[in-house]
Amino acid sequence: MSRTQLGRVASGEHDDPHAVLGVHRVGRHTVLRAWCPDATSVRAVLDDATTVALSPVVGIDGVFSTTLAAAPATYRLALTWADGSELEVDDPYRFWPTLGEVDLHLIGEGRHEELWRVLGSTPRRHQSIDGTSFAVWAPNARAVRVVGDWNRWDGRIHPMRRLGTSGVWEIFVPGVGPGQHYKYEIVGADGRLQLKADPMANACELAPGSASRVTASTHRWGDDAWMAQRAQRRTWAEPMSIYEVHLGSWRGPRSYRALAIELVDHVVGLGFTHVELLPVAEHPFTGSWGYQVTGYFAPTARYGDPDDFRFFVDECHRRGLGVILDWVPAHFPKDDWALARFDGTALYEHDDPRQGEHPDWGTYVFNYGRREVRNFLLASALYWLEEFHIDGLRVDAVASMIYLDYSREPGDWVPNVFGGRENLDAVSFLQEVNATVYRRNPGVAMIAEESTSWPGVTTPTEHGGLGFGHKWNMGWMHDTLGYFGHQPVHRPFHHNDLTFGLLYAFTEHFVLPLSHDEVVHGKGTLLSRMPGDPWQAMANLRALFGWMWALPGKQLVFMGAELGAVQEWSVDASLDWSLLDDPLHAGLSTLVGSLNHLYRDQPALWSSDSKAEGFRWLDADDADHSIYSFARFDAESGAAPIVCVANLTPVPRAEYRLGLPDPGIWHVVLDTDAPAFGGSGVTVGPDHLMAEAVPTQGCDHSVVVALPPLSVLWFSPSS
Repeated sequence: MSRTQLGRVASGEHDDPHAVLGVHRVGRHTVLRAWCPDATSVRAVLDDATTVALSPVVGIDGVFSTTLAAAPATYRLALTWADGSELEVDDPYRFWPTLGEVDLHLIGEGRHEELWRVLGSTPRRHQSIDGTSFAVWAPNARAVRVVGDWNRWDGRIHPMRRLGTSGVWEIFVPGVGPGQHYKYEIVGADGRLQLKADPMANACELAPGSASRVTASTHRWGDDAWMAQRAQRRTWAEPMSIYEVHLGSWRGPRSYRALAIELVDHVVGLGFTHVELLPVAEHPFTGSWGYQVTGYFAPTARYGDPDDFRFFVDECHRRGLGVILDWVPAHFPKDDWALARFDGTALYEHDDPRQGEHPDWGTYVFNYGRREVRNFLLASALYWLEEFHIDGLRVDAVASMIYLDYSREPGDWVPNVFGGRENLDAVSFLQEVNATVYRRNPGVAMIAEESTSWPGVTTPTEHGGLGFGHKWNMGWMHDTLGYFGHQPVHRPFHHNDLTFGLLYAFTEHFVLPLSHDEVVHGKGTLLSRMPGDPWQAMANLRALFGWMWALPGKQLVFMGAELGAVQEWSVDASLDWSLLDDPLHAGLSTLVGSLNHLYRDQPALWSSDSKAEGFRWLDADDADHSIYSFARFDAESGAAPIVCVANLTPVPRAEYRLGLPDPGIWHVVLDTDAPAFGGSGVTVGPDHLMAEAVPTQGCDHSVVVALPPLSVLWFSPSS
């Protein structure tokens, strides 16, 4: 072995130290070399318990060598330090790679769907020894070393080897186990030395610390029945009402395990089918709400460890509650210890700032044309769904991904090969993610936050669509909040704001979102947007919810909506739970619970959300009175229809003739103006109404009802 090679090991610049260190056949001799910086003497303890002294290589500090009669099956190194202390360890440079040729081939092709099993830190038993394997993709690095608690963060001790042309660096470190913190010390292509967190870390140090942490799960899942049922679900044709929550500010600081009791009790009690979590993937800045992710495979340590998060999801499933997670493949922050310029080059991000930097958020944009980057993100999606049993991913900022000119001025973006503004790489990436997710995890929900008129967001990929299961209906949200923000006297001039959305309601599988974005940045709260005195404002909000739950589409509200929050949401403050001491606010919470339970019991309200035959206007044109009425139908099983009528002025309507699609007896199943909800209790007539053979609103039968002020009523035929 040349002194040049040995010198490169000693300087930490050798890209394959395993080829130099350990046991090697040299001609007719067997040579054992060890890398032990700061040791004064080194002995090899062979498998037959004999010991052999290694001699220091002259002029190359830290390298020791000896010649053996034969290659031992195993050996350990006995080290002596300057203070006379001794330590016996397994030599990390005697172990074979922990990645096989198939793994490396799939990584190179960008098709390793279970990337988390081979990259990152993995506690394992390897060649009969317990330790942790470390593997990281850094193809342009000159050298990579793993540093951590066990080696006193000394970058000299554990240089890693490059595995062929894969760009993967690997080492197995005996004796390292769960709980140890670590990073990679990377000499980049630019010659700069940086400490980097592991992109594939399964756990991270509590912020503001930024180290990765070795972890292994011991959680035993108890949701087998839920997972079996999930695989049979069609989420677009089933009830879905979603409670969106930021875990850190729901009720102040809480652990995953505490939230598994308190939050789940609250959400289940209100009858929601799903809880949606703002990103829990590790992020350094709390003020980003989780949307500037640095740990795409690690639940944030703010609320506990990964098994604590598994416990939370498991408990949700035991209680019949699905879990949706916000996932952020659109951009990532520029923190120098994370993904940014990871190996001294634009590795995860696009090198051209016109494509690789986001002007609004000061972040980097992923290079969706690079197969290894696509693989990284695809594996992240699968990891949350499969390792944490997450039931759906809401993909953030899809519009920013699929348009090259998103938030960019002319000249600040690069057209695609056809001269267009579509990001073809991002489009194909999203198609790949959705197709793969649904192939491997049937029954989950992939949800797009997509704010434009891009066609076919929820069309299957085999038909040319993006392949999502659902899309947030941002147009509906803007129109609806705009309408309800007007004084009732002005609403006749904006009547079409509530009808326009039904022109396209069946073109996608929509979610109707009143999300966190609508209660921040000076927008106030949902309640503060409502006009009128306090009673009228609350009546408007009750009517909004009654209207929303009756429409085609799944419902989503952000935490605090059920309380009638009066303070704009802040990530640093808990919701004001004392509001429930006020009868008006308590009544609103009762209404939300009633809406959810009624909704789940009425297939007409959810089974045909995406079918035009599941909806029919009775009267969409009564702008003078700001009254709307429609019917919902179960086009699949023919279950009982629901008729909804909304009176969106503070004026009661004593004799309103309402068309009914069927004869017989009908009754009121919901009145948002009921005293139990904080309403006025203005009567709508007898409990049971006999449909008369009086044609109106396109129906052969009708009834006369009194419409309470600022109210929404639901009617159902008696069984």
